[in-house]
Amino acid sequence: MKICLRLICCILPVVFLSACKKSDSAETAAKPAPSTNSAPANPAPAASAPAANADADASAKMAAADWAMKQDEIKNDPNGEWAMQATASSTYGDAQGTARFSANQATGAPNVDKYGDDGSAWAPKTPDSGIEWLDLKYPKPVYASEVRVRESCGSGAVVKVEVFDEKGEAHSVWQGNDSTKDLNYLIVKFPKTAFKADRVKVTLATNVVPGWNEIDAVQLVGTDQP
Repeated sequence: MKICLRLICCILPVVFLSACKKSDSAETAAKPAPSTNSAPANPAPAASAPAANADADASAKMAAADWAMKQDEIKNDPNGEWAMQATASSTYGDAQGTARFSANQATGAPNVDKYGDDGSAWAPKTPDSGIEWLDLKYPKPVYASEVRVRESCGSGAVVKVEVFDEKGEAHSVWQGNDSTKDLNYLIVKFPKTAFKADRVKVTLATNVVPGWNEIDAVQLVGTDQP
């Protein structure tokens, strides 16, 4: 029953464009079928269609290249570090350790390559259930200035990001509306902390975006100096 529920929930983006789905890429709006009632009064020259298609292809390639460059830049940021340990409010199938969908799937560098349901990311126990959280520990305490949350399924459900000082006290650095779409980062920038941080907590409202909400990785950005 859980597997069926998971498949059903991840197919929901067919109806809700912002939700996660099983296919390899984000859902695009369906184009309306052309009218068969009458021909255009002034049809464009036949040669213009290939030119328009070529322009669209070139724009799509440039956008894809820009996306790839940005992803690579973040992944190799010398001031960024990836989590080494993680716990969560819940996990799909009560996954523990390094099992699929466990909290520890959100540690390390990103390893989900396509938007959609993937066991290489953390997923909560159930979809659309409300507040869930992911708590991550990092190898080196830094004066933090940025957190980057890589969302890989049901993007847009993060509602709060906190960093913790060396005494374990939480400091909220962002709270609001997550506009992340598809496979991408929620980038949270804030004034450099007056304390060193080596822990980040990401809170989601899973009922905001229908379907499964999954996180591939979370990067903490900072320096040794204040």
